[in-house]
Amino acid sequence: MRDLDGALPAGDGVAVFNRVYLAVTEAVVRRIEDGGFADPVGAGELDLCFARRYFTAVDAAAAGRRPPACWRPLFQLRRHPGVRPLQFALAGINAHIGHDLALAVVDACRALECEPPDLEGDFDRIGVVLTGLEERIRESLMPGPDLLDIADPLTHIAGSWSLEMARDAAWAAARMLWGARRLPEVAEEFAERLDASVGLVCRCLLTPLN
Repeated sequence: MRDLDGALPAGDGVAVFNRVYLAVTEAVVRRIEDGGFADPVGAGELDLCFARRYFTAVDAAAAGRRPPACWRPLFQLRRHPGVRPLQFALAGINAHIGHDLALAVVDACRALECEPPDLEGDFDRIGVVLTGLEERIRESLMPGPDLLDIADPLTHIAGSWSLEMARDAAWAAARMLWGARRLPEVAEEFAERLDASVGLVCRCLLTPLN
């Protein structure tokens, strides 16, 4: 993430999200090191599986391959002058939480040979870190009150998305995918539809405003 941060132009939409994600990752690592997780090994594995999904999408886009549907709007619109930084941040967070987190829970359960409820406590603790950072992100990326009013479309876009609801949906999706793991066709279809639906939300979040 630090390498990407140094390589990408500051205004690039992927760079905007990458800075957000770097801050999240650093906060989670500090919490693990400070003993803030009941199962540091489980939390670390979940964090690793989660990050791997993002890097897979970045690598696919860089190589000219199609990334997951949830990430395509961000890569397609990353340089659009009518999309504001907060929109890039929220779209990236939505793709990563709404789609990648659910699959990361399943990945971590397989790696650790455990069940999703075994990770639920640390899943929630990571959520607390994310919630605190989301507030800071909105404050830092929203224009000042002299540039923004209640009629500004950015106000409506920013208010239409909820991190808490995205996390709840990700946990429900993870449980569904885990429960369907012995029915691979069902699990694959569910994952594809999840990817597409999260991508649709991302495209709406990235609606150009001027």
